[in-house]
Amino acid sequence: MRRIYEPAAYNVDVNSYWQTTTSPPRWPQLKEDRSAETVIIGSGYTGLNCALELAERGHDPQSIVILEANQPGWGASGRNGGFCCIGGTKLPVEKQLVRFGEAETVRYFKEQCASIESVRENLKRYGIDVDTHSQGETQLAHREEDVAGLSAEKEQMKSLFNVDCELIEKPALSGEGLASPEFHGALNMRLGFALNPMKYLAGLAQSADGAGIAGYGDSPAMAIERDGSYWKVSTPGGAVAAQNLVIATNGYSSEDLPRWLSGRLLPVLSNILLTRPLTAEEVAAQGWTSNQMCHDTRNLLHYFRLMPAANGESGPRMLFGMRGGTTANEATMAAMRQRIRADFERFFPAWRQVETPFFWAGLVCLNRNLVSHTGPIPGMTNAWASLAYHGSGVAMGSHCGRLLGKMIDGALTPDAIPAIMRQPPRRFPFPALRRSYLAAAYRWHEWREH
Repeated sequence: MRRIYEPAAYNVDVNSYWQTTTSPPRWPQLKEDRSAETVIIGSGYTGLNCALELAERGHDPQSIVILEANQPGWGASGRNGGFCCIGGTKLPVEKQLVRFGEAETVRYFKEQCASIESVRENLKRYGIDVDTHSQGETQLAHREEDVAGLSAEKEQMKSLFNVDCELIEKPALSGEGLASPEFHGALNMRLGFALNPMKYLAGLAQSADGAGIAGYGDSPAMAIERDGSYWKVSTPGGAVAAQNLVIATNGYSSEDLPRWLSGRLLPVLSNILLTRPLTAEEVAAQGWTSNQMCHDTRNLLHYFRLMPAANGESGPRMLFGMRGGTTANEATMAAMRQRIRADFERFFPAWRQVETPFFWAGLVCLNRNLVSHTGPIPGMTNAWASLAYHGSGVAMGSHCGRLLGKMIDGALTPDAIPAIMRQPPRRFPFPALRRSYLAAAYRWHEWREH
């Protein structure tokens, strides 16, 4: 495997809170050469939803093979902040309108909304309890001048997408349970909800097991090659020869599996801090009582949510995340933990003495197009990929896995999805410098958005 970060970015011992709340099934290692109709590389939201869609459309579940490099829940699907919301792109709506036109921009937004419903339907269909909360998401202005931008976004959401949003002025924030010296206003959008991402992943994996789908853990793809009319995927313990190949590895992809991926993705480190259970007195002292999914208006955003008490705990916990970091080793991760803790204390000064026993990191996946890609891989017969959800993989990863399953089945043609999603990711110029580009972008945004 050839990846762009140090090994610590792909560690198995994640130390996440989610790991303490549930255990996904463990899959056996592939120890034979076998055939299949479809081989899926990656057991995250995309891979599992693709497999389930195929099985539910009548494809032989034992001929649907999922190969996981470690075990289900190891990658981003078991590390993320649990925000099931619209997204999948970092391309501003204004640029979408210029590049694709109003009709396709609206169509893409509707697909984002459909992605939330895909997750909701999964929870209902498979009976998965994931500690849901939040009535949509709240965006908070970290500078006074950003309030005007939120007001303009409110008008755009109504005029372009027919979505009503609520603008909250600074004096009203405390009354909404959003008390913090950091913010100057907010915009409520009633789309999406929060969940425990590992419980969701575990429920999908258990459903795949129940359907008879063949999942293999500790079976990283080491080589992909064309063998006649089949794709042959080799692992340390065996190989799979399949008619259809699906790449569902996102930010944990290997640069050369397949070679088409080389230089097309930019994984980005995202970091999460989690408090111990808060007492009622501590919650009241800060005045942050809202259970909304929240994020600020920075490009290098902070995202956070007060999670209601679950799993028999005595009180709510605050999850606090942020982007940042371009290297992954013991020293840089320790420095990042200090940095995110300092931001946490600035946002919530009444909680300066509250312990944060959990800290972990994972990889968000971007590409040069700044939009997710779902569909056939150019130049590779019967090969498919869905990648680069730009931090919104809970919803879009789930939904796009379903779309891939429908495409492989023949129930959906690739041109039936929004044009924005059909654009193959372009290669970055001088791809070996991607982390340098990222570091420069971080410095620019930190200076501009201070």
